[in-house]
Amino acid sequence: MRLVLVGPPGAGKGTQAAFIAQARSIPKISTGDIFRANVRQGTELGVKAKAYMDAGDLVPDEITIGMVRNRLAEDDAVKGFLLDGFPRNVPQAEVLGQMLDAMGTKLDVVLELVVDDDEVVRRLSGRRTCRNCGHIWHLDFDPPSVEDVCDRCGGDLFQRDDDRSETVRHRLEVYADQTSPLVAYYAEKGILIGIDATGPVDNVTDRALDGLRHHGD
Repeated sequence: MRLVLVGPPGAGKGTQAAFIAQARSIPKISTGDIFRANVRQGTELGVKAKAYMDAGDLVPDEITIGMVRNRLAEDDAVKGFLLDGFPRNVPQAEVLGQMLDAMGTKLDVVLELVVDDDEVVRRLSGRRTCRNCGHIWHLDFDPPSVEDVCDRCGGDLFQRDDDRSETVRHRLEVYADQTSPLVAYYAEKGILIGIDATGPVDNVTDRALDGLRHHGD
């Protein structure tokens, strides 16, 4: 099975990607993993990407696409894969389609994790990070025993700038601007499945796997 996972920040893509990939016995391929691997290995693309990352700039599409192309050509991805974080927009989706055509294959399904904006804000803005050990707590789902104090090491807890509600809403606006056309693009091709990504993690995984089964695979 060859699938792409999409969803807003805070939808639980990383968690679900790992579970789904394991259940389907396919590699989970995320752009973050690809970037880190190429930088660590000092590949030509990795060196180029690191220069942009060190400057705080976005890595250009052509570098990202080159890394994805190389990763999909590896032996473990020949019989299937789960892509998380790519494509992010319609031009990237078109390039992915051309890439797979050249390999003599195609995408089977695009799985969208659907979560409303208020739930995403609640999930992300409730996170608190320990300054000392880095453990992440959550005011609603996993609160510390004492407010603003880490149960593990006694360190101070703080809210990352990325987790502030106004920042989260801005990230959601960017996601909607880039990804709404992508969702429509795949829906038109008849390979999009949307599942409710709220509730316990296990329930979301069950819905995702059921959706993939009902899709005809």
